This record gives sequence, structure tokens and C-alpha cells, in this order.
Amino acid sequence: MRKVINLVLILITLILTYWLYSSIREPIAFHAERDKRKDAVVAVLKKIQVAQDVYRMVTGKYAANFDSLSSVLNNGKIEVAKLEADPTDPTNQDKFVTTVSYTPAKDSLFSILNQSINVDSLRYIPFAGGKTFEIDADTLTHQGSLVNVVKVGTKYKEFMGEFANPTYKKYDKFYDPEKMIQFGDMNSPNTNGNW
Repeated sequence: MRKVINLVLILITLILTYWLYSSIREPIAFHAERDKRKDAVVAVLKKIQVAQDVYRMVTGKYAANFDSLSSVLNNGKIEVAKLEADPTDPTNQDKFVTTVSYTPAKDSLFSILNQSINVDSLRYIPFAGGKTFEIDADTLTHQGSLVNVVKVGTKYKEFMGEFANPTYKKYDKFYDPEKMIQFGDMNSPNTNGNW
């Protein structure tokens, strides 16, 4: 009888130990995975943000879709104007000669990011199995002026995998799988990110 009681107590202890380990492990795993995935998504959004700025230098507006963004960044050129003193009249410092040259948009993107990127792959959300970011661009009248606006982002549920369930809110009261992680705003000329 004593052996049976000891065996039952050992079994209960093992079950309670496993339950305690699981209850500690799950929030730690959630936070680690959320941070890893969010950081990867933010890194891509920052690259898209720079790509949109380069696109705007070439075209004067933001790209409303990734095909246009990719095409212009791969093939477009940025105008670079250089002002120099007039060499025919070195005494007059008020006269300038403008020299215009063009640099490939892809080179400008490379120099800003300090890395080579495949602009065709910017559209894909990390950890989302081939899903793409939502992208939109337009013009808007803001304080009496016509301005360009852009918004690029995705919902957390698209890249959180098994953690896309709202029940994980118990580990982070601000976590919402339906919340957008994005930069830009279609209602104001703002290209800041919300991360």
C-alpha cells in the first residue's frame, strides 16, 4: 500500500512539475517568437520605406503597387544637379553653371541602405509563406497643398504563425493579431512607422 501511495505522489509531482514548466515556457516562447518575427517585418518595412523615398526621387510620387516600385528601382534614374561657379567668369561669384547628371535608382538605394537588396522580394512578408504587404499611395490636400501619401503594412496575424491567436493577449495586454504594423498614413503626409 505504501508503495502505491509513493508511486501516486511521484506521479502527481511529475504532472505538477510538467504543468509548472509549461506555464512558464509558453509566455517566454511567445515573447521570443513575437520579437523575432516583428523585428524581421520591421527590417523589411524600413527597406520599403527607403525604397519608396528613392521611388519618389525618380517619379515625384510614391508607388501604389510593388510592380511599379520594382520596375522604377531597377530601371529608373535620379537626376543630380550640381552648381559650379562660371568658369568663363571667375571674378563673378554670382554666376553659376548647372551640370545635370543621372545616377541609377538602384545605386542610390544601395548607398542609402549600405547593402544590396533584391527589390523584387521586398513585397513578401517574412514568416508569412509568400503573402505580400498591403501597399497604397495617392495624393491628398493637406493644409491647402496637394501632397503625396503612402501606407505599407500588414496585420500581425499574417506573420505570427501559431501565435496569431487572440488568446496570447494574456501574455501581452497590447498584443492584437488584427493590429497593423505599418509606416505611412493615407490621411496625412506622414511616413513614420508605428513599431
